[in-house]
Amino acid sequence: MLKDNFSRLYDKFKLLLYEKAFNDNSEDALSAFEVLCMETILALREPTVNEFADATRMSSPNATYRINRLIEKGYIKKKRGKTDRREFYLETTEKYSEAYGVIYDYIDLICERIKTHFPQEDVETFDKILGVVANELTYEADSFQGVAVRNGNLKEK
Repeated sequence: MLKDNFSRLYDKFKLLLYEKAFNDNSEDALSAFEVLCMETILALREPTVNEFADATRMSSPNATYRINRLIEKGYIKKKRGKTDRREFYLETTEKYSEAYGVIYDYIDLICERIKTHFPQEDVETFDKILGVVANELTYEADSFQGVAVRNGNLKEK
């Protein structure tokens, strides 16, 4: 039951994003592969180009090419590092949120529905469970742990 429910929920989130990716006919629409690149950048929370390349197992030149195409289309920008001014971090732009952020808006909507549908105590328990799952039980999915640790997404093991 848990597995089936979890799979159905995950599928619903994926399908919202896929629908948008496959049906965007705008002039500067992203390819499905570019949407995956963008979602990886979001998940890694402002990685460097090298961190993105490592996480996706792309060669550095290929990753640089992909990043430059996304910059040209206006979906990401490079942000200079605060401590090391030679280092740049990849940041998504508002354009991506507006065009493809439907899944994140949906997450917000579902969270609000959970809060109104269940007692506060159950919401807090659910939130704790999700926190443990995200931080402690899904470490295989952290494709580049250095980025995740730098951005506070993982507990040290």
